[in-house]
Amino acid sequence: MPGLLRGVARTAVISGTATAVSNRVSRRQAGRWARQEEEYAPQQSYAAAPSPPPPPAATPMDAKISQLQQLGQLKDQGVLSAEEFEAQKSRILAS
Repeated sequence: MPGLLRGVARTAVISGTATAVSNRVSRRQAGRWARQEEEYAPQQSYAAAPSPPPPPAATPMDAKISQLQQLGQLKDQGVLSAEEFEAQKSRILAS
């Protein structure tokens, strides 16, 4: 019986040591992979996503149309009266 107990104890120690070493190796390898991903991830994301072209410059007519649309919204909301709307519209179109 003592020989059997000694054999079981030895097996338990060897198994525990092997498990501890295996876990440590796994953690170290996971850490290495994480560092490699951090190093290469920014380079890949920049290469995969090209920057969009700049928007075209607004022409003077586009600016006037935008101002007239905003003016119309203010009139619809009741912020401007019909007379104020007409005065501002003529000022925008004259510029």
